[in-house]
Amino acid sequence: MDVSWEESVADSINTIYLLFSAYLVFVMQLGFAMLCAGSVRAKNAMNIMLTNVVDAVVGSISYYVFGFAFAFGEGSNSNPFIGTYFFALKDIPNSTYDYSFFLYQWAFAIAVAGITSGSIAERTQFSAYLIFSFFLTGFVYPIVAHWVWSSSGWLSPSSSDMLFGSGAIDFAGSGVVHLVGGIAGLWGALIEGPRAGRFDAFGKPVPMRGHNATLVVLGTFLLWFGWFGFNPGSFDKILVPYTTTSDQGNWTAIGRTAVTTTLAGSTAGLVTLFGRRLLVGHWDALDVCNGLLGGFVAITSGCSVVEPWAAIICGFVSAWVLIGLNITALKLKFDDPLEATQLHGGCGAWGLIFTGLFAKEEFVIQAYDSGESGVSRPYGLFMGGGWALVGAQVIEVLAIVGWVSATMGPLFYALHKLKILRISVDEEMAGLDISSHGGYAYTSHAEESQPRFYADYARLQDQS
Repeated sequence: MDVSWEESVADSINTIYLLFSAYLVFVMQLGFAMLCAGSVRAKNAMNIMLTNVVDAVVGSISYYVFGFAFAFGEGSNSNPFIGTYFFALKDIPNSTYDYSFFLYQWAFAIAVAGITSGSIAERTQFSAYLIFSFFLTGFVYPIVAHWVWSSSGWLSPSSSDMLFGSGAIDFAGSGVVHLVGGIAGLWGALIEGPRAGRFDAFGKPVPMRGHNATLVVLGTFLLWFGWFGFNPGSFDKILVPYTTTSDQGNWTAIGRTAVTTTLAGSTAGLVTLFGRRLLVGHWDALDVCNGLLGGFVAITSGCSVVEPWAAIICGFVSAWVLIGLNITALKLKFDDPLEATQLHGGCGAWGLIFTGLFAKEEFVIQAYDSGESGVSRPYGLFMGGGWALVGAQVIEVLAIVGWVSATMGPLFYALHKLKILRISVDEEMAGLDISSHGGYAYTSHAEESQPRFYADYARLQDQS
């Protein structure tokens, strides 16, 4: 089939845009690494950085061999629940574009394991990271991606048989990425239990602040930068003209999506700044960073289908969701060093519900029907669109929580029973860097701690 010059140029631009977005999303791995490194104690810095590298390299193999096929495969074994069993790129006809699409989706997939790693930081055996990262990236996450993002998925807003005539709108993954990672982290942290010394004999929390606020802030800004690939980049083809106009297309919505992303995150950061000031009596940069990220997580679902003013509401509520869940976690003696469960799980769930309340019909048609005239779709309840979209969003939340709990919960429990999940108390007190990696991440820290270093190391060697 001959392709015109205009079509060839459009395909080239679409491919370049998609690859550039994939690179931005991949930069988020650097953001996760810096955020995680700064949020843990110095004696565990090398370990947490290594787990971030492992999430990427293990995820690359598992997503290529299994994950992409489960998520987007359309072979003879394809169905609305588990996709296809074939190798990822075996039968894809348009290799140029689809290789780019694979890379973009891979960047999303490896982010999920990074979220979960934060929940179980500072007390997990390295071998357990290898196992759960492979399973989460290669099977658990891709199934959810298939449900929502594949055209044959049962929750997809682009399928031929949409749930409630709507399908669930999760444009860039508040549920598919963040809620999946958050619920997986919830089960890991619950089964492992809190870090040694996190709560005193009376059950009161003992502060265990990260060792480097500079890295946390750096990681937050890198994540913000990467989110411009995460959300606007989910318009995977920039040159798709709307069918009712000659001068509009996806590019008209891409800028708006970047704006809604920015406003939601900024609002959440600002509300967290003053909210935490009222609660604890001082300004806290680290709380603001997490609040900012919570706003980004929440808007990720509806970034393309809501007005900028609605994004501000999204960010405002997400800040209080995060603050409230953090207070609840402490009361329940739940220990998540990076607040990943509360941030990605809680704000991700709120983002899905928010979309069901505030999605604008015009923008829904733009995002999912190329602006076609005469099309009617369910849209936000508060915008006059009825209950159909809200119902689909609630179903997505319940389906993700159920699926991830049914898969990752038993996996973490099995690792716990096999005694390969959590390190010993002595190893935890000495630090994962010395017990698992042979030394500290910082030379100055090692020099200051040399007597303890050798004493701890000798005790561990005697025990082994």
